Amino acid sequence: MSSSADEALTPVSGNGAAAMAPPSSRYRWVICSLLFAVTAINYVDRQMIGVLKPVLANDLHWTEIDYANVVFWFQCAYAIGYIGFGRFVDVVGARIGYTVAFTIWTLAHIAHGAVNTITQFAIARFALGIGESGSFPVAIRAVTEWFPARERALAIGVFNAGSNVGAIVTPLLVPWLVAIYGGNWRPAFVITGVVSFVWLIAWVIMYRSPAKHSRVTPEELAWIEQDPADPTTPMRWRDIMRFRETWAFAIGKFCIDPVWWFYLFWLPGYLGDRYHLDLKSFGPPLVVVYLLSDIGSIAGGWLSGRLMKAGWSVNSARKTTMLICAFAILPIFAVQSVDNLWVAVGIIGLATAGHQAFSANLYTLPSDLFPRSAVGSVIGIGGALGGVGGMIFSLYIGQVLDKLGSYAPIFLVAAAAYFVALLVVHVLSPRLARVTIPA
Repeated sequence: MSSSADEALTPVSGNGAAAMAPPSSRYRWVICSLLFAVTAINYVDRQMIGVLKPVLANDLHWTEIDYANVVFWFQCAYAIGYIGFGRFVDVVGARIGYTVAFTIWTLAHIAHGAVNTITQFAIARFALGIGESGSFPVAIRAVTEWFPARERALAIGVFNAGSNVGAIVTPLLVPWLVAIYGGNWRPAFVITGVVSFVWLIAWVIMYRSPAKHSRVTPEELAWIEQDPADPTTPMRWRDIMRFRETWAFAIGKFCIDPVWWFYLFWLPGYLGDRYHLDLKSFGPPLVVVYLLSDIGSIAGGWLSGRLMKAGWSVNSARKTTMLICAFAILPIFAVQSVDNLWVAVGIIGLATAGHQAFSANLYTLPSDLFPRSAVGSVIGIGGALGGVGGMIFSLYIGQVLDKLGSYAPIFLVAAAAYFVALLVVHVLSPRLARVTIPA
């Protein structure tokens, strides 16, 4: 994968963009901060079930298989919604797309506070999954609108770091809310949901496309639009799905997304079981894990961007970064044999950091390979396949834990998944060459 051996698309246009200096105006990073904030909110809402698992299991009398089924229905909705929102955002744009997605998932999140049975909880999680499935397709579409190719991996890494901030906040905030309400977990869902509507107000007020935004200078707009112009008419599904590049991204998501779901929904329970932690004491280890994830998310986007600035092709920069990440994740296969809590936390944190860095580059591929009008749809297909992978993996986890009581087979899959994903990407798109759209 040397930079001289391939002919992949370089992140510059033919009009001298390679020599263009970054503008002094940086309003595009204000938009990225909005995406960072909403991603953090998304993960607070998503991870609360993992943090509250011991309390919910006791109150609602869950088994490991019951819990796996609840997670399954969330992921089922997520897979369904991803395809719909991917296409939806290609038609209506990022501003309306996020408004709709955020409203659906926040109302569903609040509804968790009113459920009384496992079935009702699964229904609430299903609705949450439908709304949350719109988050990443819309965010990637917004990044594609607001950033040139050379900055997209970094921008995705920055906003994706919000997922780790949400995962850090949740084990600190939620146990405190449960404690001040005398062990009642229901107000935690209502309070966090109602407060988060502040973000929606900011989004509606502040977001416009760059060409229509009063805060964007002509210099910054030229920087944003430095890449070759794309077709603006949304592509048809059958046209998008015939490209191997679509499946390179989608199968990559199928391989790695289930591992991240495992960390989100089962890691608190694993730390509790393996190291005898409870609702109050597993907060600090989780904070360390997701702080490391934050570093990985930003570093992964930075590294591939830095390699491209040094003259590497998109192909070499993205795949080399992803290969480094896969090797960083590899030690996770042996973590269950580690008796020291903080050594285990370091290994898990390195794996989650590797995942986020890998994911930041994988998420950039649709905008590297496809015109802007197809990015949301491609991400929707990939997210749907990732959700299907998560559904299968959740059922597998439930059966393994119920029958074997061991996480070892699960961590083995987590270690291998990224090498498989990178191999698939390389086989299906060996040069990461931009697709040619027929007139």
